[in-house]
Amino acid sequence: MSAEIKVKRPSSRKRSRDRRISNLTPAMKRTSASGRQCPDNTRPIDISRALDQSMDATFSEYCSDPEDLFGDYDSIVSDSSFLAKLDRVGQNMRQNDIEHTTSSRCPVILLAGNPDFTSLKSSTDNCPKQSCDDSMTESFLEGFTDDAFLDMPSSQLAFLQDPQTADRNCCTDEDKTSMSMRHPEKSVSTEDRNERHIAPKARKSVSDHLKRAMMANAATPSSVSRTAVQKEAVVTEEISVAMQAVESVSMATTDLGPFFGLPTKVKELICNLKGIKDLYEWQKTCLNLDSVQQRRNLIYSLPTSGGKTLVAEILILKELLCRRKDALFILPYVSLVQEKVRALASFGLELDFMVEEYAGSKGRFPPVKGRGKRSLYIATIEKAHGLVNSLIETNRLDNVGLVVVDELHMLGDGSRGAIIEMTLAKVLYISKSTQIIGMSATLGNLQDIQKFLKAESYTNDFRPVELKEYVKLKDSIYEVDPKEEECFRFSRVLNFKYSSAMQKIDQDHIVALVTEVIPSQSCLVFCPTKKNCENVAGMICKYLKEDFIQHKQAEKAVLLGELRSSGNGSLCPVLKKTVPYGLAYHHSGLTSEERKLVEEAYSAGVLCLLTCTSTLAAGINLPARRVILRSPYVAADFLKRSQYKQMVGRAGRAGIDTHGESILILQDKDKVLVKKLVSAPMEICKSNLMHSDGKGVLSLILSVIGLNITNSLEQIRDFMSGTLLSVQEKQVCLERSLWEVTQECVELLKEKGLVTVSTEPQDGSLQVTKLGRATYKGSVDLTYCDLLYRDLSKGLESLMLNSFLHLIYLVTPYDMVSQCKPDWMVYFRQFTMSSAAEQKMCAAVGVSESFVARKAAGQNVKKNVDQVVVSRLYLALVLQSLLKETDLWSVADRFQLSRGFIQTLLSSSSVFCSCVLHFTEELEEFWPFKALLTELTRRLTYCVQAELIPLMEVAGVMERRAKLLYNAGYKTLAHLANADPNVLAKTVENLFKKQANQIVASAKMLLNEKADALQEEMDDLLMMPLDLLSL
Repeated sequence: MSAEIKVKRPSSRKRSRDRRISNLTPAMKRTSASGRQCPDNTRPIDISRALDQSMDATFSEYCSDPEDLFGDYDSIVSDSSFLAKLDRVGQNMRQNDIEHTTSSRCPVILLAGNPDFTSLKSSTDNCPKQSCDDSMTESFLEGFTDDAFLDMPSSQLAFLQDPQTADRNCCTDEDKTSMSMRHPEKSVSTEDRNERHIAPKARKSVSDHLKRAMMANAATPSSVSRTAVQKEAVVTEEISVAMQAVESVSMATTDLGPFFGLPTKVKELICNLKGIKDLYEWQKTCLNLDSVQQRRNLIYSLPTSGGKTLVAEILILKELLCRRKDALFILPYVSLVQEKVRALASFGLELDFMVEEYAGSKGRFPPVKGRGKRSLYIATIEKAHGLVNSLIETNRLDNVGLVVVDELHMLGDGSRGAIIEMTLAKVLYISKSTQIIGMSATLGNLQDIQKFLKAESYTNDFRPVELKEYVKLKDSIYEVDPKEEECFRFSRVLNFKYSSAMQKIDQDHIVALVTEVIPSQSCLVFCPTKKNCENVAGMICKYLKEDFIQHKQAEKAVLLGELRSSGNGSLCPVLKKTVPYGLAYHHSGLTSEERKLVEEAYSAGVLCLLTCTSTLAAGINLPARRVILRSPYVAADFLKRSQYKQMVGRAGRAGIDTHGESILILQDKDKVLVKKLVSAPMEICKSNLMHSDGKGVLSLILSVIGLNITNSLEQIRDFMSGTLLSVQEKQVCLERSLWEVTQECVELLKEKGLVTVSTEPQDGSLQVTKLGRATYKGSVDLTYCDLLYRDLSKGLESLMLNSFLHLIYLVTPYDMVSQCKPDWMVYFRQFTMSSAAEQKMCAAVGVSESFVARKAAGQNVKKNVDQVVVSRLYLALVLQSLLKETDLWSVADRFQLSRGFIQTLLSSSSVFCSCVLHFTEELEEFWPFKALLTELTRRLTYCVQAELIPLMEVAGVMERRAKLLYNAGYKTLAHLANADPNVLAKTVENLFKKQANQIVASAKMLLNEKADALQEEMDDLLMMPLDLLSL
């Protein structure tokens, strides 16, 4: 454990002034202490003692309390040994003055009866005047310049700058000096001074100077009370000690306060902003683990809704505030990143750190340096990989002290799992000081992940609300109990009167199950398909009583108005029917703004039931009293254990419900499979670097060579030994070893022209080509890098700039082509509406008007045409219409596509456009694309009128809200950042106080981020070149 920091505080104990006399005590002190007096005829004129007595009198005038002003800290005034040392130093310096004067042949006349050195007087002016004038004082202070006063206490500075005090002090000095020396000096004429040297002033010892300075401090009037000054000194001391502990590498502790090493302010912020007054016991235990205290890697696993994220946030704050290091928080979805940015922006403003969003097309590579502030990067999986690459390239990865990965089980999720593995493998290999924290609710093979991350683990089955799992077979409810032989124990029979007609429509008794909890409590119904979500919501409304319409009727009317406003006057007919009953559906077919409105309404209790797909379980946290699984299938695939646990984990709302319920509806044919589902262990999380014929291994090797992490086969082999794939080699690499796979991938990269061998003699190191560098820096899929290069090269030959169509075509994602089949009549109509230049461009890429006309007429086309190009151009026409009109509903209607698909197309295009931009930046021949794609990326990201873009850059501000803000007078980011949340909530329609606070905080954070970026650019411009030539 770390050593406890002890801060020394002023003591209230009174200290005696009586000191034990030692041989170091000055003579004047020993005399006063013993009470002995020197005989009058032999006592010299002791100016030092006289000065001391005068100072004591003055000191007592300003210090009425006999207590030492410095408490337990030693006082200079009362430390006789310290003053004795200073006296001896002063005497030695005076002796040096005498020797110097003698050596300069300046005869000295001693005054009769005065052996004190303060009575020295020159007889002639043969030596310079200043050589003997207060030489000790000047030699002691010769190093002091005006700069020395910068660190002088404010009280003393004020004392010295006060004219009246200076005059008074000057007189006091004269009074303390021997009259026999001062008056003759004043009476000497100018002529006489040329004939003989004037007696020097009485020299004051170093201790006299210190006493005088302390008296000046005490004499200066102050409006601050002595108690306040002492308290301020204590706080300053505490901060100083804490910062020394943080900065000292040898210290084992980095505590700054009582809240798990954090200041009490953090606990107050968690209470005020999150409403959390205390932590669960498991959270306290986890935060006090040795692995956490000693910064070892850790994986902790708990059921859904157990409070895992709060532990991660506390660890992140500790890294930012105590260790003064950056942190990276990796989340699976854009919506989760945006939600977390909004939630933590207020913490950043209060605790002085940056919160930066890396999602979609947002995020700067490499990030801004921060100018002394620490940064929290909140990123999606793909953006986190690009961020880590940029930090490695600029040798800044060590600045990141902590990486937190949410939903760690996604390591086994296809290509996205491969990206997580690549990111963590690089962090482990490059930065030994970076701590990795992983959290998940569903991990089957924890030991494999531990070995990969070199981590310790913590598991707990805690749930804040008890979960009761049930299955429904026909009209009976059974409780899930794996201890039972049949896994199910009979619980009850549904008690709901069905008519024969209703029984035919609602064969699964969904209406009976939901009406047991709604509208007073909430319910989620998971459906296997998007269409089923809409059908189930409509079916339930048919059989609900009119009383449901009366429940929160005004709030539901407001919600309908907002949904209509978000669609520019258009409203989904299904939502128009279901919302009055308090129901809605939730899936990817909704626009992002519709989903956000539905989620907010459900969280606020305006909606009591959502029919949704499985994606909601893995996304934003929307708990319910009861969760119903409409079927044990997702589309045509049977549920996985991890998917099932995520869905049922949404049951039970902490602080609201005493327990949560999940009910899985099953048919007789699925009974055996469901028994396995509810009792089986979690699925094994396997490495996905071999996914899609080893595409992950290819990408990883390309990037580690490009980043100069490795440059030989042996080094690549060493790197690959630190991956999850290496840990699971026997399970995953069945046909050939990992070393053979590595060698094959290197050869394949050479064949594709992405990697080459150095031409330097006796070198033979591996290097990336320009195309290889562009591929990994642009995060371009290796499947498409050659195709993208050819398309961009061909585009340069006849680039059309009087329309966005050509550029849009070049950045339309290749992987979206297979998800859409063109409507040929719509295709032909859009083609004929295009300008002559646009039609010429279409022909140049390989799609002529005659071809589209024949397809629209249903005729066969003999000429071979690339179907990928045809479909890609069709999607480009969709995007072009969207950019022109910015009305998603009308575009969806015109092209006969779902608005959810168009929303996905738009998001994917903005991300791919950003990738293509980074790709072209690495290839000189594509220099014209840099400026063109920068603007296009911005337009595709927001797809709104230009004046709304600055407002939509703020996390959580969608188009509808941006319009309301703009119309209310908040037209720029600066307006929003400086807004009063109370005024904002009252001015903007349907904006709650909490939302207003989050928006203002996010705007302030974004404004600071932009300012830092500009400041960094300015610093780079003004920086002195390191290789500047000099004579």
